[in-house]
Amino acid sequence: MPTEECIETDVLIIGCGIAGGVAALELAEAGLEIVVATRTKQPQESATLFAQGGIVYQGLEDSSELLIDDILRAGAGRSLPKAVEILVREGPSLVRSILIEKLRVPFDKAPNDELSLVREGGHSLNRILHAADMTGRQIETHLIEALQTFPNVKILTGYTAVDLLTPAHHSRDQLAIYEPLSCAGAYLLDQQSGNVIRCLARRTILATGGLGQIFLRTTNPEGARGDGLAMAYRAGARVINTEYVQFHPTAFHKQGAPSFLISEAVRGAGARLVHADCEPFMQKYDSTWGDLAARDIVARSIYQEMLGLGITNVYLDLASKLDSDAIRAQFPWIHIECLKYGVDITRDLIPVVPAAHYSCGGVWVDEWGRTTVRDLYAVGEVSCTGVHGANRLASTSLLEGLVWGHRAAIHAQKEFASHARSNADAIPGWEETGTEEPDPALINQDMATIKNIMWNYVGLIRTGHRLQRAIRELRHLEIEIERFYRAVKLNDPLIGLRNAVRTALIVTIAAWENKKSVGCHYRT
Repeated sequence: MPTEECIETDVLIIGCGIAGGVAALELAEAGLEIVVATRTKQPQESATLFAQGGIVYQGLEDSSELLIDDILRAGAGRSLPKAVEILVREGPSLVRSILIEKLRVPFDKAPNDELSLVREGGHSLNRILHAADMTGRQIETHLIEALQTFPNVKILTGYTAVDLLTPAHHSRDQLAIYEPLSCAGAYLLDQQSGNVIRCLARRTILATGGLGQIFLRTTNPEGARGDGLAMAYRAGARVINTEYVQFHPTAFHKQGAPSFLISEAVRGAGARLVHADCEPFMQKYDSTWGDLAARDIVARSIYQEMLGLGITNVYLDLASKLDSDAIRAQFPWIHIECLKYGVDITRDLIPVVPAAHYSCGGVWVDEWGRTTVRDLYAVGEVSCTGVHGANRLASTSLLEGLVWGHRAAIHAQKEFASHARSNADAIPGWEETGTEEPDPALINQDMATIKNIMWNYVGLIRTGHRLQRAIRELRHLEIEIERFYRAVKLNDPLIGLRNAVRTALIVTIAAWENKKSVGCHYRT
C-alpha cells in the first residue's frame, strides 16, 4: 500500500553535522521553513560530534599562501586551486563570525587569554583551534542548541532517507523523464512506525557524511555507510574521486574494544609512533616530517611495519613526552575512553592501527555546493569540492563543512520566491513491496562480507588482482541484496546495506580505473 503522509517545506537538509547544521542555521535566520532529517536518535550524533583534533584557523606567522601550499601539498597535485582559495579566503572569518561570535564555541585559550593554536600533521606551523580533544563535540552541541531556538526549523530524528525524489524517476507524469534531472525532496523512513513519508522541498541539501563503515576498521560513526553518495548516484548526480579514501594512521586497537580515533593532535603534542620496545620508526619513511608526515604516508608506513614484522599493531608513546596532568588536560576524552579498555595513556603505550577515516571524493559540487542535479546541493564529506584532492590535510574537513554549508545556504536562497515546490499529487506515495520483516542475520552477514572485501582488497595498499576480485564479488552481492531489499519490509539496517554495497562498488571501480598511485590511493 502507498504511504500518503507528506511534508512540504522550503529546504530539506539530510544530515546534521557541521555542514548541514550551518546551512540550516543560515537558512533559518533568513526566515525559510527548514526540515532537518537525521537517522540518529539524537540530532547531534554525527561525524562532527566525534571530531577530536580541531579546525583550521590562522597562525601567528601564518599567511593565505602558506596554508594554500600546505593544502595543495597534502592533496598530491589533485586539489582544485579555486576551491582551496575559497576555503582559505573565507574559512577563518567564518570560524570567527559563526563559531566564536555567534555560537560561542569554547575553544581553548593560552595563558595570555589568546586562542590556543596547535600544529597537526602536514601543517607548517601552529594554526589549529581546538577544544581539548572534543572540538567537534563542542561545535555540534552549540550548533544544535542554536537550531532548536528557531520555530521555523523542524528536526526529524530517527528518520532515514530512502531515496531522493526526482521527478524524472518518480513523477506520475510520464513525460517528466524528458526534463533535466532535478530533485524535489526525499522519501524518508520513520524508523519507529515503519512508514515512509514524502518530504517535498524547493531545495534539498545532502549532508550525510562519509562511508567509513564499508570497511572493517574505521573511525566513523555507525551511520557512515555512504547513504548520501549512493542516493545521489541513483538520482543521476556526478560522483568523482571516490578512490581517495583516507586512512587515519592511529585508531585504538585492542581485542574486544571498539575502534576509535586517537587524534592527530596527540602526535602534534609530541607523541611518537613506536614498537613495543619503544623504538621509533617513522624517520626511515619520512626524514623531513617524521611522525607528523601526511596521513597517507604515516598510515602506509604503519601498515608496512605490521606486515614486515608480522605484528597486529604499533604504539603511540605519549607518556614519555608529556606529564600526566598535561595529558589529562589536553586529551580528557581519549584518556577516559582508553581507560575503559585497560590502557592508561598517562603511563602506557597506546596500541594503534590505521583505519578508514575520510572520503576525499564524493558527489561533485561547484563553488556553491550545487550538484549536477538541479535543486540538489551536497555539503561536507558526502561532497567533493576539490579542496582535498587525493589526500586531505588534517583539520580541513570541519572548515570545509563550515564554508560550503554557509555557501550552499546563500545560494539556495537565490530566486527562491519564483521557485515553486513540486505538486504533491504528481509524486506518488511510497509503495511497499515486501511483507516480511528482514532477517537481521542476513543483513549482518552481508554487511560483514562488504567490510572484509573492502578491507582486504580495497584498503591501504591495492593491486589489480585484488580490485578485480572485489568488483566481481561486490556485483554478485549487490544483485542478492537488491532482490532481498525488494522482498521485505524496509528498516534502517536494510537501507544502509543497500547503500553500502553500491558505495563499495563506486569506490572499488574508481580505484580500479585509476592505475596511478596518488595520495591516499596506493596501487602496487
